[in-house]
Amino acid sequence: MARGKSINLYLMDGDVNGRVKCTLANWTGLAFKIPRTSLELCKDRDDLKQTGIYFLFGKDDENDNDVVYVGQAGVRKNGEGLLNRLFEHNRNPQKDYWTEAIAITTSNDSLGPTEISYLEHRFCQLAIEANRYEVKNGNDPTPGNPSEEKKSELEEFIDYARVIVGTLGHKVFVPLVSTEDSDSLAPDVELYCTRGGANAIGIRTAEGFVVKKGSKVASEFKNSCPVHVIKKREKHSEKIDGNSILLEDLLFGSPSGASDFVCGSSTNGKVAWKTADGITLKELEANAEV
Repeated sequence: MARGKSINLYLMDGDVNGRVKCTLANWTGLAFKIPRTSLELCKDRDDLKQTGIYFLFGKDDENDNDVVYVGQAGVRKNGEGLLNRLFEHNRNPQKDYWTEAIAITTSNDSLGPTEISYLEHRFCQLAIEANRYEVKNGNDPTPGNPSEEKKSELEEFIDYARVIVGTLGHKVFVPLVSTEDSDSLAPDVELYCTRGGANAIGIRTAEGFVVKKGSKVASEFKNSCPVHVIKKREKHSEKIDGNSILLEDLLFGSPSGASDFVCGSSTNGKVAWKTADGITLKELEANAEV
């Protein structure tokens, strides 16, 4: 079982929409969440002039997808590492999508060129694997050549950093469905929906209900299909192939939202989703309450 963690969040401006400094017990890392509009307020911070890793977060104007850019910043002759790199991105019209950054360094400024190259590569890799955000990096960063011992040390650093980034509001490194997902009423139970030509697999998670990659959705909409379902199908059309098969996992806020999408009609998700033995989600919930 995972151990609990003690995280310290400091509202640097006394405002929940302002800058946040974040530390974690037993971790040498130091993280800052910085709104793009607050960069000027950081000019006097020496810890943001160190070497480190940063993430630019925003939205794609065309499809409203969450986007992220993963970068590294080494200390330059002007002495400004992370902060100087963020200012460069702020001036770059091709990076206009981002609204806030998370910068990660260490309390003892211990990250060197080898370390940040490896971290940039791994964070980019993890973001692509989680497939929650559109990763804006044009090229796959090179991992460098750290020693076996250094890799182990950096992987531990990454584990802590993933917790911090998630705590600061971005689950960019967290897969929609993981081996750690469990539900109080049915841990790790896959549920099936086979109505109206659909043949889908789903699972309850802490965030809602995920329809899994490889599921088949109904190819036609029924007269009862809600308008918002049709719009959601249109929004995710690139994630459904010509045979009506999902190309990636999709998260929904409720079981009914998931079954509506899958069946192309108005449904009751508590009844539409069943175990392999034919037990409905409604029955699972009732049994859990006994």
